[in-house]
Amino acid sequence: MRESNESFVVVTPVYEDHVASTRLFSELARLYGDRVYVVAVDDGSIREPVQPEQLSASGVNGVVLKLRRNVGHQKAIAVGLGYVEENLPDAQRVIVMDSDGEDLPETIAELLAATRDENVDVAVARRRSRVETLRFRAFYVVYKFIFQLLTGRTISFGNFMAIKVGALHRLNAMHEVWTHVAAGLIASKLRLAVCPIDRGPRYAGQSKMNFVGLTLHGFRALMVFAEDVLVRVGLICVLVSSASIVLAVVATLLKLAGYATPGWFSMALGVLFLVFLQTGTLTLMTLMLSGIVRGTIPKPGAYREYLAGVIEVTADATPR
Repeated sequence: MRESNESFVVVTPVYEDHVASTRLFSELARLYGDRVYVVAVDDGSIREPVQPEQLSASGVNGVVLKLRRNVGHQKAIAVGLGYVEENLPDAQRVIVMDSDGEDLPETIAELLAATRDENVDVAVARRRSRVETLRFRAFYVVYKFIFQLLTGRTISFGNFMAIKVGALHRLNAMHEVWTHVAAGLIASKLRLAVCPIDRGPRYAGQSKMNFVGLTLHGFRALMVFAEDVLVRVGLICVLVSSASIVLAVVATLLKLAGYATPGWFSMALGVLFLVFLQTGTLTLMTLMLSGIVRGTIPKPGAYREYLAGVIEVTADATPR
């Protein structure tokens, strides 16, 4: 792999993770020195807020974005990307990564190398190996299957990515990124390079993402393509409803012909009516889901509404 001295910006959301984020800053300084500029998005931490001294003592230049409240991992990344576009116009490459160590800093070079291809807008990391539990892996397989079934698209990457400056402008114009970064990237139709990269263990502590949070994260990816999901679910509902009506007619004819045993007709008709109602309800829920997504489009510069403070930090110096 050809080495490069190009500088880049790292956008990383941090929530109540002082120890892990401090180690990440130190690793970035050790590996890349003054080539890296860190945008640490403090996602409304109360017990362990990001301190400017974490960056300066680690030896990296950067900025701490203090959010007014906890907005979640995906919106925190969107806030960071919006800040970079508006305040760091010289940034040619932007790295999005987690602050817990699972996105290994030493693999950033692989993503940067992939973006040197003029036919690539964004380089994303596909996990070659994982350290999660068996339950998480099983859920992830199911999630990818459902995503492909309902959207007609495949998703095999997360938030760890390298973005060119032109792609950054396009992503910040995509309201879908505020809902789900990876799905928003797919919706942007930017040219992707997929890099197989190992996932590392956490630097410290336990993941704050529980099963309910993971499920919600998966549903948000579907929300990005709510219209496609609506079409597919609608077609399935039409087929099931049509089958229910046909079977109800058949059951009625059998009843009139005297072939139905006592109680059979009412039971069959009741079950078919429930199936019809459920398919209709599922269609309405999908319609509501589509409306929610379309009704939450952020305006240009919307990231500023979430900021409680911006603290610029110089390595081994007093924060300004």
